[in-house]
Amino acid sequence: MLLSDFHFELPQELIAQQPLTQRDASRMLILNRKKLAWEDSEFHSLPDLLRGDELIVVNNARVIPARLFGRREGVLSEKPGHNRRTVREFLSSEIEVLLTRQIAPEEWEALVRPGRKMRVGERVVFGDGELSAEVIGRGEYGLRRIRLTAKGDITQAIERLGHMPLPPYISREDEPADRERYQTIFADHPGAVAAPTAGLHFSPAILEKLRERGIEMASITLDVGLGTFQPIHEAEIDQHQIHTERYEIPEAAAAAICKARRDGRPILAIGTTVVRALEDAASKSAARHGEKWDPTKSLVEPGPAEASIFLKPGHTFRVVNQLLTNFHLPQSTLLILVSAFAGREFILQAYRHAVDARYRFYSYGDCIWIT
Repeated sequence: MLLSDFHFELPQELIAQQPLTQRDASRMLILNRKKLAWEDSEFHSLPDLLRGDELIVVNNARVIPARLFGRREGVLSEKPGHNRRTVREFLSSEIEVLLTRQIAPEEWEALVRPGRKMRVGERVVFGDGELSAEVIGRGEYGLRRIRLTAKGDITQAIERLGHMPLPPYISREDEPADRERYQTIFADHPGAVAAPTAGLHFSPAILEKLRERGIEMASITLDVGLGTFQPIHEAEIDQHQIHTERYEIPEAAAAAICKARRDGRPILAIGTTVVRALEDAASKSAARHGEKWDPTKSLVEPGPAEASIFLKPGHTFRVVNQLLTNFHLPQSTLLILVSAFAGREFILQAYRHAVDARYRFYSYGDCIWIT
């Protein structure tokens, strides 16, 4: 399929720049895949609209303040005319470092801006020197591999000095309120550099209504990475090399998912991150067991893994029956995922309705519930 098949026109003014005052005050577009019909609704109505026997699966990843602003300290180099003695070049220009993925206790992949002159061996100092980063390698798409050091705990230093990594389509600087609002109420596993935004709509009041109805919930972790916003450059989507993301499915969640499948109950994924983790895990489980694979016993298996699956039209969904998600970018992997789940033409028709009905788009915007 062509990337252009997933295009839609979106007025800039519909891109939400601020969250609503109340988390659960968002509008919700309900899509029925069987009837190819939609209905305008409100998110706070969700608990009353559910059957009551669903298993809701959420992503409990916590966003870290991954944007760091520092100054260049310089690089050790050999210079002619100095008797080949090691000298340090001190440079004072401001540098922005965006942590994108942790790859070791003190090492991260990061984007550095301006990065053209940031060579291996150069250091960036943050704050009053309590945190510093050394460039130890270069990667594709401008990525750098950096090693962090701190006078105290590295994680605490990042929390003190970092800024929330709001998506690029939010055209403002982060504010203190974003530290709380750009987190879901489930967030308790730090490591993500973008929020699993479908979960932003849930409030304590909504959770209480779900409990009152006896609806079961399970949590998994997928560390949302830079690849969430990585554009597709290829004309044909099959040529796109999708990013990988780390996830972990606890034993209790895996057991609950398998039991829901045995009982014939709907599995409602809160966000595309949950869909990707569960479908990747099911694909791995099926490949591991081959002809002996029994989805009622090992639909997904517990433990950590890396999601490499690209969910696009033609995929057979093994786990997820329903999806709650926000509106996504045109020609993005996430729009392609949702199209795989509900049908490309149906999704694009629903998106055009959402534009006409003035829904709010993207991370701080409204949501779609696909049944």
